[in-house]
Amino acid sequence: MRRGARLAAAAMAVLAAPVSAQDFAITGATVVIGDGSEPVANGTVVVRGGRIAAAGAGVAVPAGVEAIDGRGRWVTPGLFSALTDLGLWDVEEVDESNDTEADDSPFGAALDVTPAINPMSQHVAVSRAGGVTRASVAGVPAGSIFAGQGALIDLGADRNAIMRARAFQVVTLAEGGADIAGGSRVAAYTAFRNALAEAQALAASADRDDDVLLNRPDAAALVPVVRGEQPLYVEVHRASDILAVLALREEFPALRLVLVGATEGWLVAREIAAAGVPVITEPLIDLPARFEQLGSTQSNVGRMVDAGVRVAIGGFAASNQPRYAPQQAGNLVALNRLPGATGLTWGEAFAAISSVPAEIAGLGGTLGVLKGGAHGDVVLWDGDPLEVSSAPLRVFIDGVEQPLDNHQTRLRERYRTPGEGELPKAYER
Repeated sequence: MRRGARLAAAAMAVLAAPVSAQDFAITGATVVIGDGSEPVANGTVVVRGGRIAAAGAGVAVPAGVEAIDGRGRWVTPGLFSALTDLGLWDVEEVDESNDTEADDSPFGAALDVTPAINPMSQHVAVSRAGGVTRASVAGVPAGSIFAGQGALIDLGADRNAIMRARAFQVVTLAEGGADIAGGSRVAAYTAFRNALAEAQALAASADRDDDVLLNRPDAAALVPVVRGEQPLYVEVHRASDILAVLALREEFPALRLVLVGATEGWLVAREIAAAGVPVITEPLIDLPARFEQLGSTQSNVGRMVDAGVRVAIGGFAASNQPRYAPQQAGNLVALNRLPGATGLTWGEAFAAISSVPAEIAGLGGTLGVLKGGAHGDVVLWDGDPLEVSSAPLRVFIDGVEQPLDNHQTRLRERYRTPGEGELPKAYER
């Protein structure tokens, strides 16, 4: 059997084999609870039955539980990647392998990413090796202002990635949405309001008026949104557009809004906080690539958090991989050293990539934290996880240790000490 075939067979065997949760404790490490508090020196984390049993200073290791020496190491909850396209594509520019967009589909809101998510994707494996254990996955608006229904997944090395299908709906009212809807924000908001109104009408009566624009599947997909049963993730950037989105609840009071992007959120942070609406954003945008981002600043996240807004670092796609989240969070900590800038404390920054995205996803207290009863998603790092020089040594999901190898690590090992005939032909000349 060829070497590649052997590796593929081994991978299939791992995916097919049932794995039990481990009971273990990590002792003597710097422990990060993940709730916004600062790290705890010389702490212990205990995991039993796939759940966190205890974490912090002075925690005793129960008899019979394997103890892992964590001295000189850091222990954190698994990272939660807020709004990504993990598992939806293999090669971005190869259409046949890319399920992030549905340009020519007659459907918009009814699109459901669940069947397309591939847990064997190398992007999932690479992210898992970077400490990411959970993610919210969605497509990109293309043929409609609605991208459709996103899913919550775990990144375990098995076939059961889906935690919750149809977990949220995604719509864009940013400049891209204006372009899709007909060339202006006026058209985008008109299409959006009409869609919600038709969903409300369908929710009130199964009999539909003949004078409708949405097809029935799209209208049905929006019924949970107008009832407040499914969160609505709204991409928007300009301050005035953010206020317009917040005002939508005057017409549709049940909407559970989540702002995505909010590049100029700092300009209207008090209004966002007063509305109780959370934000998912890319934190390091400080150059206005578009007119809706003229007020961009790296202090955006810090200023919103100071105003009382719950902010998660997210928006991870092809050019902004989920494993980069600790680096971006670390930059927000370092930002405090710049005169006039507003960053985050270490605890706030880590919470923005762990507990806050979990809370936005409706999983607060169960993921993104090392607290009793939470899922046993634990990462052992060789140093401060917000430093770019640090990396995960071991990753557990629901108490099950995960493989950290992937295509990138195999290439590294292959060419680090290549055997005869293993170098690419170009290197043999």
